Amino acid sequence: MENKSNKGSKVLLALIFVLVLCTLGVTVYSMTTQMQVQKQVTKILNENVDTDAEDDVVIMDQYTIRSTKHISDAYLNGTEDQLSDRDKETLDMAKDVLKKIIKDDMNDYEKEKAVYVWLTSEMKNDTGLLTVIPTTSDGVDNPYGVLKNHQAVCVGYATTFRLFMQMLNIECKVVHSSDLIHSWDLVKLDDEWYHVDCYSDADTKNFRNFNMNDSLAEQSHDWNHDYVPAATGVKYSYAAMNSKEIKNIYSIPKFVKSLIDQEKNVGFCTFKEAITEEDEAAAKLMIQNLTQTLSSLSGNDETYFNFEWTLTADQQYMLCLYIERYGDNDDIDVDDKTAEKINTAISDVFGMVETYDYDNSEDMETTAIAKG
Repeated sequence: MENKSNKGSKVLLALIFVLVLCTLGVTVYSMTTQMQVQKQVTKILNENVDTDAEDDVVIMDQYTIRSTKHISDAYLNGTEDQLSDRDKETLDMAKDVLKKIIKDDMNDYEKEKAVYVWLTSEMKNDTGLLTVIPTTSDGVDNPYGVLKNHQAVCVGYATTFRLFMQMLNIECKVVHSSDLIHSWDLVKLDDEWYHVDCYSDADTKNFRNFNMNDSLAEQSHDWNHDYVPAATGVKYSYAAMNSKEIKNIYSIPKFVKSLIDQEKNVGFCTFKEAITEEDEAAAKLMIQNLTQTLSSLSGNDETYFNFEWTLTADQQYMLCLYIERYGDNDDIDVDDKTAEKINTAISDVFGMVETYDYDNSEDMETTAIAKG
């Protein structure tokens, strides 16, 4: 790991790079050139950002994680009149949400869960099909734009979740991936940390990324562990709180079938007969074969089954099943005449249009419509 003086030198080098360009007369550069220079400086700063930094980190070379602690502090301290007009509006929108979803008798976990449910359910266009989608980062990577437009990238989910937690006086941090392409949250409940990734659960709403410990989060996330608190919490793990005990690994198929029959999209189980080292190979084969069987049975209905293993507080294996169903909410219902007119309009210009029969359990059918 680079020491701070070395990092500081590289940051200083980036600034000197800018000053040299200014000295040479940046005004003669085109707007495109200036933007290229700005991107290069951002890249230099990003490459040498402190690995323990939480804020002012740029994700995907576009979205910046920015602190909103001054907003939550103003709310908690009763000094809201000192906020800017934009920050006051952000706080007012956040307060309106909390008034709707938070009850006086809730504990911190229940408050956190209520915020997670709201974020994973409400971040969508809810005022009509043709709602204008914000095209600038100002609309999707910060609480102001997220709460106003109900649209967010991962940075927007993470910073908005953190704002809510800090307003509720629950300790929370934004974490970024090692490759700077994703961000999510760490939340502290009863002195233990848990990972929460609302962005990744926005489509499925199946709690897959809610209150994960490190071992579970590591299966789909990567981050620098050296400067991030270890998430070892189990008490408020969604999996642990909602698990069912079954007899042994040979009871897994029946357990999975019950979830499917009840149309549930998530399920967790522990085992009365603890899985030993000798059982591990059989357990892995069970999941492998079960996954293949379920995938075969699901056909083309865009249903996916994901199994993950984690450990309970007493170091026993727990199996997590996540059923992800896609496509159901994407269907657009129009009559046949309208659909034909749409296809004709496209084929008049492009020569043909491909249509797919998603109801067919066999391979998708492709129909070519000739021009004219």
